[in-house]
Amino acid sequence: MTRTIAHGIASAAIASLLTLGASDTVIAAEKEKCYGIAKAGQNDCGGKYSKHSCAGQSKIDNDPNSWKYVDKGSCEKLGGKLQAAGEMMKDRKG
Repeated sequence: MTRTIAHGIASAAIASLLTLGASDTVIAAEKEKCYGIAKAGQNDCGGKYSKHSCAGQSKIDNDPNSWKYVDKGSCEKLGGKLQAAGEMMKDRKG
């Protein structure tokens, strides 16, 4: 009986982790990274061209290399870009 309960608990834990991963994927599919719109300390992350590596670390408002998640299709309406400034410069150089 104890083995059955432990197995049930383990199965429930695994199922719950899989569900969390699936819901994160659905949320990410409805959002896009928008560069240059976050206020200092309110960015969701930064890319390889930013001076930091993660959430809340931007030191300046509207850092063109830091991004914030926004609803898909709204980034440019908010005045942002879909690529980091550093990435756009790299693309121009060819």
